[in-house]
Amino acid sequence: MRLWLPVLLALLGATAAQAQSPIAWTQLVDGGVAEARVVADGPTCPEAMVDGEPRPMKLRAAPDDTGFPNRVCTLALPRGAASISVGGHALPPVPARIDRIVVLGDTGCRVKGLLVQACNDPRAWPFALVSKRAAAEKPDLVIHVGDYYYRESACPPLLSACVGSPHGDLWPSWDADFFAPARPLLDAAPWVFARGNHENCARGWKGWSRMLEAGPPMAACGESPAFHVPIGGAVTLHVLDSADADDRIPAPASVALVRRQLDTLPRGGKGEDWIVTHRPIWGEAPVFSFGPMGVFTVGLNRTEQAAARGQDLSAVAMIVSGHVHHFASFDFGEARPAQLVAGTGGDVGEKADRARPYTATVSLDGLDAESFTFQQFGYFLLERSPGHPGWTGVFKDLDGKVVARCTLDGRRLKCGKA
Repeated sequence: MRLWLPVLLALLGATAAQAQSPIAWTQLVDGGVAEARVVADGPTCPEAMVDGEPRPMKLRAAPDDTGFPNRVCTLALPRGAASISVGGHALPPVPARIDRIVVLGDTGCRVKGLLVQACNDPRAWPFALVSKRAAAEKPDLVIHVGDYYYRESACPPLLSACVGSPHGDLWPSWDADFFAPARPLLDAAPWVFARGNHENCARGWKGWSRMLEAGPPMAACGESPAFHVPIGGAVTLHVLDSADADDRIPAPASVALVRRQLDTLPRGGKGEDWIVTHRPIWGEAPVFSFGPMGVFTVGLNRTEQAAARGQDLSAVAMIVSGHVHHFASFDFGEARPAQLVAGTGGDVGEKADRARPYTATVSLDGLDAESFTFQQFGYFLLERSPGHPGWTGVFKDLDGKVVARCTLDGRRLKCGKA
């Protein structure tokens, strides 16, 4: 007992320190402006310290009686700020040039009706482990491609897999699903947040709007405006709302919404920009597995594809998405932007999908693509190629093992088994 007492006290102290530490992060919004944001329990917004100078934070969202008893505060940061803290908690500054990016998404723990993930098992719902491992990569930026909130229903009685889980679009659910497990990664780098279909008007829009929406919080649920984040070199991230872009039925109103988002893209030229949006414009979902014969898939997304037809996408090299809970790449050559899918942060995958990588030539919306796919938990790390305009990437699993390697050169996204 004497041998274990110091260890126990240290663990209790670390837990107490974390509980007292504010939930704060650095977030990039339109134009690449950085904001410090904090979820605060006090009666007023806290003061931030920026390069040794005190800065008052502004109220973004007040406490209310709909399940969010705390306030959300924000501060626009001056460009080049090197030292940022809130309540003594250091926040990551934005580097002058972003060369190292973690991409992940679909991170929450699914509890909806009879679909119950083992939220209390750190390997069955591994977002906390993914966050910790990704933070150790010391990224310059984290891109979350959407779907943060998954605890929509109460845990069924006597089910140990999720016993004690909160549910509903409330602060406790958002904390359990995202903020608590994400803390190591929130402390490691600035973030760019995309809205997922789990944050649409029928699900988790309130938490999304209060805390993560790039623009002002919504008075009533609606469309999240597109925003644009230059990250150095010739690359700008164009973050678009595809939360309500149905995969199968291209309803005219939804097509028009996506088209409005696409209309904000620059026109002309041969660019290196990326679209960041939750639903892949050109992707696949696994439906059936035929063992050694392969996986039967259906193409996605008819709403976005209808909106993209006739649009000038010449400035775009790649589309970065999640939504499907696997890793996938689609290379269309120079005819169309490449499609990357990284919905691997924690939610369960489809039973028909395969853990071992597989390749195929597929036809999506009238063009053939070389695809590379597998279903494992983990994250994707992208780095600029030294002395070259392209990027290299690796996918790492829960044990830190490199499962796949990729290169992005212009619109050519080539991925293969490590």
